[in-house]
Amino acid sequence: MSFQILGTGRYVPEHVVTNDDLAKLVDTSDEWITTRTGIKTRHIATDETASQMAAEAARDALARSGVRAEELDLILCATVSGDYIVPGLACLVQREIGASCPAFDLNAACSAFLFLLETAAAYISTGRYDKVLVIGAEQMSRVVDWTDRSTCILFGDGAGAMVLGKGDNYLGSHLTVRGGDEVLRMDTLPGISPFYTGPKSHPYVQMNGSETYKFATRAVPGEIGALLEQCGVEQSQVDWVICHQANRRIIEAAARRLKGIPSEKFLMNIQEYGNTSAASIPLLVDECCRKGLFHEGDLIVMAAFGGGLSSTACLVRW
Repeated sequence: MSFQILGTGRYVPEHVVTNDDLAKLVDTSDEWITTRTGIKTRHIATDETASQMAAEAARDALARSGVRAEELDLILCATVSGDYIVPGLACLVQREIGASCPAFDLNAACSAFLFLLETAAAYISTGRYDKVLVIGAEQMSRVVDWTDRSTCILFGDGAGAMVLGKGDNYLGSHLTVRGGDEVLRMDTLPGISPFYTGPKSHPYVQMNGSETYKFATRAVPGEIGALLEQCGVEQSQVDWVICHQANRRIIEAAARRLKGIPSEKFLMNIQEYGNTSAASIPLLVDECCRKGLFHEGDLIVMAAFGGGLSSTACLVRW
C-alpha cells in the first residue's frame, strides 16, 4: 500500500515583482534574467509568513479533498525558510488549521517535497496512518541576499499542499544525496557566543551557479532514467513530467537527454513564480489540476534537485 492524492492546494502572495523591478535594485535587466533563467515575475511576501502561506495552502487542499483537519493523522512540511528554527513549520500549521495529529518538518532543500512523499508513503504503508497532509512552503525572499544579483533574481515565495490517502498510486521513487556544502548552502545565524572563534556565517543563500547547473542537468535526467528502469516503465509511457522549477534551461536540457519523452510533456510555470524551492512542485501540480490537465491513469514523473546535494524522482499514477 502506498497512497493516492486526494486533493491539492496552494497559496502565493499577491505582490508580484518583475524583472524590471529587480533592475532597480541590482545590475540586471529583463533580457538578462529571461534568457538565462526563463523567469519573468515572482510572487514576494509583504506581510505573509511561511506558516501563514502553508496554512492557506493546507486549507485549500483540505477543501478540495473533502477531508477535515480533524481527520488528519500526520502533517509533514518541507521548508528552508520557516518562521522559526523551533517550533517547526508543521507544528504552526497544525495549530492554525485546527488539527491534532503529529507534525514535523523535513529539510532536503529544493528536493524536499519529494522526500515528503516518500516519507508519507512509508507512514501510510504501516497501516496506522490513513490521511497525511504534505506541504512545501517557502518565504525565500527572507533568506536571499538582495544585493547579490546571481541569486536574488531566482527566488519567489509560496506554498503548495497535497492531502494523501491510502491507495496504490505512488509507484516508486529514486532518491540520491551527495553530502557537501561547496556548491549550494545557506548558513545559520552567526550567533553571539563569546567563545566561538571560527569563521563568520553569512545566513543567506549562497550558490555556485555554474556548478549547480552542471549538477542539475546531469542529476534530473539521471534520476528519471533510474526511476523508470526501476519501475519497469518506458519513457514513451510517461504522460507528464513535473520538474523542480529552478531554471528553464535546466528543464530543457533534461528534456533533450530523455529522448523518449516529448519536450512538451515537461510542464513549466517558472516564468510566473521563479524558484520557490520546496514549494515549486506542489504549486505546479495544483496549477495543472485546476486546468484539468491530468486524467485518471496518467503516469506522472516528478523530479527535483537541490542542496545536499540532493536529487530525486518519483512516479505517480493519477
